Amino acid sequence: MARNRLSSVARAVAVLKAFTSATPNWGVSDLAAHVGQSTSSVHRILSTLTDEGLLEQDPKTSRYRLGLALFDLAAAVPSQRTLHEAVLLPMTDLRNITGETVQVGVLDGRQVVYVERLDSPNTLRMFTELGRRNDAHCTGSGKALLAFLGSEQLDKLLKGWTLPEQTMHTITTRQALVDELHVIRTAGFAENREESEIGVVSIAAPIRDDAGTTVAAMSVAGPAGRMDGDRDQLIETVMAMAFGASRRMGYRGRR
Repeated sequence: MARNRLSSVARAVAVLKAFTSATPNWGVSDLAAHVGQSTSSVHRILSTLTDEGLLEQDPKTSRYRLGLALFDLAAAVPSQRTLHEAVLLPMTDLRNITGETVQVGVLDGRQVVYVERLDSPNTLRMFTELGRRNDAHCTGSGKALLAFLGSEQLDKLLKGWTLPEQTMHTITTRQALVDELHVIRTAGFAENREESEIGVVSIAAPIRDDAGTTVAAMSVAGPAGRMDGDRDQLIETVMAMAFGASRRMGYRGRR
């Protein structure tokens, strides 16, 4: 695989990936420093991507932002469109039943990316934005996704993974994570108890496609004081709604 890699394409992809919800626009110099490329190289990449409609340049600030052509590409990804359609109703039901923030995350390497969210109607809301990333080992969704990976894929991710400590409750050793993932596989749900943010608890369950592959995880998250009221019922509700999303994805196996 490595010998077939085009460095020019890889540099262009790195530039595109720098545009996120947290940093939606860039100037040439700042972007070059961010991706570790020369200013001249980044300028050529930006010009090419702009010509192709993947980026736009603001005529007033000269800064770059994502272009409309990317929306056309996103619309052509059937799995994402199917996932969105499958989770919308169960997410709404889960939010209405619990009154807490509901999210759907997918795994990207060692991180979970939140691709769907419904905010809690309560005063204290969660911080998560669509597209936001977090380390998978310290989130409910991330651990649910890791737990149901194939053994070879999981071993590859775990190799050399230094688990960052986000709070005093974060799992920071490989063996502790492996042990917890085993418990999650048996129980069918994952829990994050203040592992990524003090005072915040989440419960997550896997979403499977028609082949039985775990493609996402649905979670409910909120302040520990509210989440601990009826934990068993909350777990059952999350698992039921995630299973409902799986059924809508074509999954016909058991929960």
